[in-house]
Amino acid sequence: MAVEPGIAGVTPQPGGAALILDEMFSAALAAALRHEGHDVVAVCEVQELRALSDAELFDWAAVAQRRIVTENVKEFRPLLAQAQDSARPSAQLLLTSSRTFPRSRKNPGPLLEAVRSWLVGSAESDIPAEDWLRPAR
Repeated sequence: MAVEPGIAGVTPQPGGAALILDEMFSAALAAALRHEGHDVVAVCEVQELRALSDAELFDWAAVAQRRIVTENVKEFRPLLAQAQDSARPSAQLLLTSSRTFPRSRKNPGPLLEAVRSWLVGSAESDIPAEDWLRPAR
């Protein structure tokens, strides 16, 4: 399934990092970050993205110039390595784990704070294609 990068108004904004939150993350997290002016979309918010495999989402993110925020290290790390070894476009990854940031509707604050902190810091330096989300200080 091919998905155009500009579907449903999902187009990167100039300046700053543009993120796509993988399926394990809520639309509320994306909405909170957008409310603060960050360019963040959750897979669960866009019907066309929900049906994509991990490889298709990786390809979509590469074309849309969005960094994938995911806990799915096992699937996305090899996709990044394959893309870097070939001439095809590559998405970038912001990896996290449910151990560091347990998903909770009652307390999404630590994850929200960490992503917010990463977004602010990403404008100030070169970020590698694969980065790990750390708790905010």
